Amino acid sequence: MTLDHVSFADRFDGISGSAIREIFKMIAKPDMISFAGGNPSPSALPDALVDQFAHDVLSANGKQILQYGATEGYPPFLESLKAYAEEKTGARNLSILPVTGSTQAMDLLCKALINPGDVILVEDPTFLGNMQCMHLYQAQLVPVPSDENGLLLDALEDAMKTYHPKMLYIIPNFQNPTGKTLALERRKPVAMLAAQYGVVVAEDDPYRDLRYTGVPLPSIKSFDEEGWVVFLGSFSKVISPGMRVGFLAGDSSIIRKCTLGKQSTDLHTANLTQAIVDKFLREHILDQHIPEICKGYGAQLNAMLSDLVTFPEGTVYTRPEGGLFIWIELPEGIDTKELLPLAVERHVAYVPGTHFYARGGHHNTLRLNFSNSSIPQIHQGMDILREVFRNAIH
Repeated sequence: MTLDHVSFADRFDGISGSAIREIFKMIAKPDMISFAGGNPSPSALPDALVDQFAHDVLSANGKQILQYGATEGYPPFLESLKAYAEEKTGARNLSILPVTGSTQAMDLLCKALINPGDVILVEDPTFLGNMQCMHLYQAQLVPVPSDENGLLLDALEDAMKTYHPKMLYIIPNFQNPTGKTLALERRKPVAMLAAQYGVVVAEDDPYRDLRYTGVPLPSIKSFDEEGWVVFLGSFSKVISPGMRVGFLAGDSSIIRKCTLGKQSTDLHTANLTQAIVDKFLREHILDQHIPEICKGYGAQLNAMLSDLVTFPEGTVYTRPEGGLFIWIELPEGIDTKELLPLAVERHVAYVPGTHFYARGGHHNTLRLNFSNSSIPQIHQGMDILREVFRNAIH
């Protein structure tokens, strides 16, 4: 009998892998201008500091760091992380769990909460990577519409009444993929609706500190009085995605279940990367580092927005105040998935928007990332995309 007869778990039915990862296979060329990923700029990665901090923490406490650690986290990091999480969320008495990137945070929440067939409400569109996680746990995804100010509250309540969901997944700041931010006046109602209908809110907030204009808004978690909101944080966008350090913050009962689930996943997040991030927090390095990287990102965002003005008539796009992405809706009849190979042939890549919708469709949309390209590359790549899309109209 050959491996053709292996019977895989039902949870993989319909799972084809991340569209972004598949696109990366297409664009592995040294001269490719990629607007497809969500990578930080190479200039924003503090390699020298990480090198220094790794030496410092290993010199000071290398034996403990190189040993097995507690699932609950490296003790010094737990101390600094708790203060950091309370500052970011505006909430107190949080239980904290360091995780291996906020991607693991979503996996652990689903492991703790979701049974096959349970409903998860998602923004429409939303981050495709975490939709894949939800599908692997055999959840039923129900999209909730948004406008320029984020999730529509009436539609959210209707969905809670109709579908009795187990969870709501939401990215309130500079949402992936649209770049939209949930309006201040909608944040407290989301927390109140969650408590009213007994729905856990997964508040995924990896882009919060990447704000280039406007003022920071309070988290949904800050309005949570009964513990229904779980905050997912990450250091991937402000320090390094390769270090894979994130965290969960929320009610102790939920965090405890996630901790048990983590024990059989990776035992604990790497002590060394936890210790390095602890140095960034204790020495307040992020207070200096984040404003510096935001200057560059803001200029890159504005460069891409200036080029979008010249795109085909009828093109609509978001104007984010921060984050890493711009969302574009082209005139009807343009299929960005069909046009992607033509763009790649000319050494430019993007992500077709259809992949971010729980029910597909919306073939005239796409997501562009600006953080991983220089301003000259942005102008060059946008000139090529404009031509590709204009030719598709004629």
